[in-house]
Amino acid sequence: MPFTLVVYGATGDLASRKLFPALYTLYREGALDDWRMIGFARREWNDDTFRSEISKSLDRSGFDSTARDAFLSRCSYIRSEFDDPKGYASLAESISDQRELIHYLATTPDNYRKIVERLGAAGLARLRSAATRVVVEKPFGRDGNEAQKLNRYIAERFDEESIFRIDHYLGKETVQNIAVFRFGNSIFEPVWNNAHIEFVEITVAEAVGVETRAAYFEKSGALRDMVQNHILQLLALVAMEPPSSLTADAIRDEKVKVFRSLRSLDSAAIARDTVRAQYGAGIVEGNSVPAYRDEKGVSPGSVAETYAALKIHLDSWRWAGVPFIIRTGKRLSRRLSEITVHFKAPPIDLFPRGWTGGNKLVFRIQPDEGLTLYLDTKIPGLQDKSRSVSMDFLYGTGFGIPSPEAYERLLLDALIGDGTLYTRRDEVESSWAFIDPIRKAWDENVSPLRSYEAGLSGPSESVQLPLSFGKTWRRL
Repeated sequence: MPFTLVVYGATGDLASRKLFPALYTLYREGALDDWRMIGFARREWNDDTFRSEISKSLDRSGFDSTARDAFLSRCSYIRSEFDDPKGYASLAESISDQRELIHYLATTPDNYRKIVERLGAAGLARLRSAATRVVVEKPFGRDGNEAQKLNRYIAERFDEESIFRIDHYLGKETVQNIAVFRFGNSIFEPVWNNAHIEFVEITVAEAVGVETRAAYFEKSGALRDMVQNHILQLLALVAMEPPSSLTADAIRDEKVKVFRSLRSLDSAAIARDTVRAQYGAGIVEGNSVPAYRDEKGVSPGSVAETYAALKIHLDSWRWAGVPFIIRTGKRLSRRLSEITVHFKAPPIDLFPRGWTGGNKLVFRIQPDEGLTLYLDTKIPGLQDKSRSVSMDFLYGTGFGIPSPEAYERLLLDALIGDGTLYTRRDEVESSWAFIDPIRKAWDENVSPLRSYEAGLSGPSESVQLPLSFGKTWRRL
């Protein structure tokens, strides 16, 4: 179906780094046919300026110039403030009613409402004859109340099946593989429960600091920025029940059940089972780096957490008694995103052991996307000693082709109207219902703000979360 993609905030960093290269790759691979892209932003650009800036973003990856020129010929630009009706009138004039229309809100969240309002007033939302969709970037609200208001506001102008709330982690190959691994392999699903799994560990670590996002991060912190969306989505995919089908709503129904089974944390549990911290100065990858409060744009007295760790329980039949420990932070020792499922030890320890880490399954999300299964096996020799060995699968070597960027898959799904890898309204609101009490308690200093040296694995207090049930974090 012919479509027009309108990118609001087309002069921004997200569009340049992610959206334009992703759209070009889809075009080059033949996934797009009859299409146009319109950039809509406030800078004093014209079509030529816009195409030149897109070209710069493509040159970073050495794209083919001939294909690039054909791609750029389909791109145009409208200069407008986001609340100016004249800009939307110009947009409406340039769009055919016979083409599907996809609005991509690549702006800061404070512009979402004004853009959606103007789209509705200009007849560019629900009332069009051709299909119309809107893609909304995270963060989707700063708390549950704000998320509900934003949901209601957008729902007045777009049908729920036309609203695509993006979480780019869901576009990563290893994340998509969680469901395939669980429900496509009969040897694992029978042991995917509290009878065989001791605990689950989720880590999203970054070596970089706040960089140019200080203004955003000062208002957000790690809990809002990473836990409420990315990490809880990963948890849901690990913990969900088998869906009745692979339709978007069937999968999202099961994820919502996980969010609703999250055990609420009272003040005592928040003080005991959560840790928040902020990085100080240190050494990262051989370079001296400043403390968070010394970063450009950060308040000298900032209390925004750059690290968050929680111990979580699900009150469900499958997961009763299984702790989920999660952590995320900036300026840690290395960049790493992974999910580790720790299986219980055999009921009787028959074999003397050398080094062993127990049976574990690791989903590596970044870098080096793939899977590792840790097993115990006999050490060659005359004695019956065992040790842990690993069985590895890497996407790059396993299939011989690089994995697509997350935005390539997510953008294509939005263009064709497949919401499976996007979050639904009740997912967002139920995840906020779990996060809000923690955020409120942290604001009241129920769990004090700790500190950690940049380049290490986080604050020492976080060790207590797995230690409370006799375990430790995997080494970063």
